[in-house]
Amino acid sequence: MRVDTRRRWAVFGLTAPAYLWLTLTIFLPLSAMLYFSFLTDAPFGNRQPELTFENYGAFFEKAYLHDLTWRSLMMGVHVTLICILIGFPTAYVLAKRVPGRWREALFLLVVLPFWSNALVRVFSWTIVLRPEGILDSAIHFVAPGLPVLDLADSYNAIIIGLVHSYLPYMILTCYLSLQAIDDSLIEAARSLGASAFTILRRIILPLAVPGLAAGAILIFVPVIGSFFEPRILGGRQGTMLGTVIEDQFTVVFNWPLGAALSFVLLAIVLIILGVSYPLLRNNLRAA
Repeated sequence: MRVDTRRRWAVFGLTAPAYLWLTLTIFLPLSAMLYFSFLTDAPFGNRQPELTFENYGAFFEKAYLHDLTWRSLMMGVHVTLICILIGFPTAYVLAKRVPGRWREALFLLVVLPFWSNALVRVFSWTIVLRPEGILDSAIHFVAPGLPVLDLADSYNAIIIGLVHSYLPYMILTCYLSLQAIDDSLIEAARSLGASAFTILRRIILPLAVPGLAAGAILIFVPVIGSFFEPRILGGRQGTMLGTVIEDQFTVVFNWPLGAALSFVLLAIVLIILGVSYPLLRNNLRAA
């Protein structure tokens, strides 16, 4: 057997289990949910469901679902933008300014949220953001005359909790892109008289586009379908499309409608990615 053939079989043998597992765990549940979305009732017990398109029609007929979809998309945009604004400078400092040992210590702080349970992290924010909570008490300790800070059960509380949960993804993806930039490019631009803003705009940002794009996708997609952060931190303001989908599965037991709404959300995400793909492709080629 030739060396190239043995190498191909070795690559196939090493990667096939992972791809087989991913295929089964992704497409089997999705296929089941797609089937449920076209049924009149969940096919459990003695029920005899029939095929229908009414679950998808319900999304287009009910205006409040449109509003919740828009709110969910805006929530994803806001969280992604804030993560970029905070995460990109942090990743740049870690990649280009901090020496090795200190970098490792700061990286531990970045991944620290992953060490605790997500529910614990979200519930901890209810203690921090409520009136007379940790944040309100700290502000009044510094400035006693200020009004009570009440961020609990608000849209802002949802954004704070989600940014806390997803910021490490943006920092890590941007860090990988920024660390791959050759420092001699920056030094050459600086020696030719380029300002810091010009270096950022003409060299660093274009070469960091892969990391920014990967981080934005990793954050935006799960955030628009999130449900427990809006429910716990948002109170009455926390109703999103994700919470409605969860209610269909756990409260109303209308699995077909929940599955249909999930695929509507998936279709919206695919449309957004399809529309933005030409722009991303051009920037990735340039990088």
